[in-house]
Amino acid sequence: MGRDTIADIITSIRNADMNRKGTVRIASTNITENIVKILLREGFIQNVRKHRENKKDFLVLTLQHRRNSKGRYRTVLNLKRISRPGLRIYSNYQRIPRILGGMGSVILSTSQGIMTDREARRERIGGEVLCYIW
Repeated sequence: MGRDTIADIITSIRNADMNRKGTVRIASTNITENIVKILLREGFIQNVRKHRENKKDFLVLTLQHRRNSKGRYRTVLNLKRISRPGLRIYSNYQRIPRILGGMGSVILSTSQGIMTDREARRERIGGEVLCYIW
């Protein structure tokens, strides 16, 4: 685990998804819990449970997988980190990008907390663009 916790959880989820793992264990912080709640609410992951081991809290995520008609494996979850510690990307509510014409989601860190692009547009607040999910 490095200093960028958001990039760490995105990489952990992406690696587990590519390797067809059913579950992922990530460190539990306020930011990661909020991002995981959004992923669960938007339907990108199946289940989340909290696990405590050696006085440290972890989140155990159950990922969704999909097979097409020919039996080939296809990932459901695509994540991309946008704002990073070396280059912060901010956006007002009018210029928040739409991912796949509204099919994907943008996770933003706003003054009201971490939320999706739809919630930020509805509340008319902008913030730091954390990641794209599609």
